[in-house]
Amino acid sequence: MSYEPLRLHVPEPTGRPGCHTDFSYLKLSPAGAVLQPPIDVAPVEMGPLAYSLVRVLDEEGRAVGPWAPELSEAQLLRGLRTMLKTRIFDARMLIAQRQKKLSFYMQSLGEEAIGSAHAMALHDGDMCFPTYRQQSLLIARDDVPLVDLICQLLSNERDPLKGRQLPVMYSIKRAGFFSISGNLATQFIQAVGWAMASAIKGDTRIASAWIGDGATAESDFHTALTFAHVYRAPVILNVVNNQWAISTFQAIAGGEGTTFAARGVGCGIASLRVDGNDFLAVYAVSRWAAERARRNLGPTLIEWVTYRAGPHSTSDDPSKYRPADDWSHFPLGDPIARLRQHLTLTGIWSDAQHEALQAELEAEVIAAQKEAERYGSLADGHIPTAASMFEDVYKEMPPHLKDQLRQVHERGGRA
Repeated sequence: MSYEPLRLHVPEPTGRPGCHTDFSYLKLSPAGAVLQPPIDVAPVEMGPLAYSLVRVLDEEGRAVGPWAPELSEAQLLRGLRTMLKTRIFDARMLIAQRQKKLSFYMQSLGEEAIGSAHAMALHDGDMCFPTYRQQSLLIARDDVPLVDLICQLLSNERDPLKGRQLPVMYSIKRAGFFSISGNLATQFIQAVGWAMASAIKGDTRIASAWIGDGATAESDFHTALTFAHVYRAPVILNVVNNQWAISTFQAIAGGEGTTFAARGVGCGIASLRVDGNDFLAVYAVSRWAAERARRNLGPTLIEWVTYRAGPHSTSDDPSKYRPADDWSHFPLGDPIARLRQHLTLTGIWSDAQHEALQAELEAEVIAAQKEAERYGSLADGHIPTAASMFEDVYKEMPPHLKDQLRQVHERGGRA
């Protein structure tokens, strides 16, 4: 018997510059069609939810189906406010980067619903282990001043991290925001370990880990799933599938013939695939997963299906590898527009109120930026002194570093 020569399959994106993307690969479910299982469901019974798509908001903006959450008017408006504030903040910081006031920035354009709604489902004391596109987790909190975030971006004299992290890689322990790691996927293992420690101590706090579709190809992702399953760690494992890992389409990481949520099923973890641009669906599933973790029912893996509307970062030009108008054709729409439509439909929102809120938030972000720039920016050289690199490293500074610090002071505190 003769055989054809063996060949490898190399996944290709469904759209390239100059042509329209065919989004039929997403395999969408109608709004309200996916059932909500009981909170104590066995992971083995969750298989269908890893291949379907939990959605609440339909095309007209109505909340339908078993996942529709009961949220107050105040909670809904808080969610809209956080999403809109995040988008305005991103836009202002992108301009500041182009003005060379900061070195680098990463927007969460198109993904605002995920962090905004998820933050509302967590408790104070829970710990998030985010990537660099979850700034909405912080913007959702009233106790995290925008000025502090902008000072970190500007790497100025008031930078709380003293210039030791890239811009957008925040670290705020009191806000449940673990230091962002530039080495992708490490935060998944860290989150599982933190959750295990919380259980060992008999605490009630849970962890929430974040990863992108591309980073699921890292071995750290699989190690985290193994430990989470074996020890039933109280952790939420979030996979933000925004379709692109820099310039690499999500199929290269394994999202072509199956879903990323399906990987959790294979590890014995309750897993769901969710419309990440549907604020109500994000909140409902986040709350469901958090409740499972808090009741000692084990981890949950959630694949948030969304789209990275802008470039990967200020160093990226997406027009080189995908159609320029992709975002306008993405079938799950704009998360802000969808929640706005829902609020207008229910009679608690209007165009005039939306315009007023946008103007209010723009003024708030501009005021915070002006305040932060009082302490300097990358453009004017008002950055932490070279001497600050010796601080907060050792409890007692070794003699050789004391000598180096003395030399820095002799040179006027600058390298």
